[in-house]
Amino acid sequence: MNKEDVSGLAGLFSGSIAKILDFLLIHKGFDYSKTEIAENSGVGYKTLFDNWDKLKRYGLVKETRTIGRATLYTINQNSPIVKALKKSQHEIMFYDAEIVAQEQVEKGIVLEIKREEVQV
Repeated sequence: MNKEDVSGLAGLFSGSIAKILDFLLIHKGFDYSKTEIAENSGVGYKTLFDNWDKLKRYGLVKETRTIGRATLYTINQNSPIVKALKKSQHEIMFYDAEIVAQEQVEKGIVLEIKREEVQV
């Protein structure tokens, strides 16, 4: 797996919606303007605008607050679809990590992991 490879939902699914959801899932708990979502997702503002109604229709995003003229949004963590996507995203990321680890082993790179005993 190359460094340029994309992980998470955007790595498995192509398309702008996957990039948008991947960004919002990774940064859950924070709210962003549409411009910030577009920039941080790596999609154009027009692309975000073209897909925004679909994201709202499926209940994937929700409005959080307004600052001046900017309305801020976040991922809708109460949505059953978002919960399923979040679980899938974690599974994909763990799978990606396993692939990278296996590639390192095949290249002869040995990673030493030490566990310290923790006293309670």
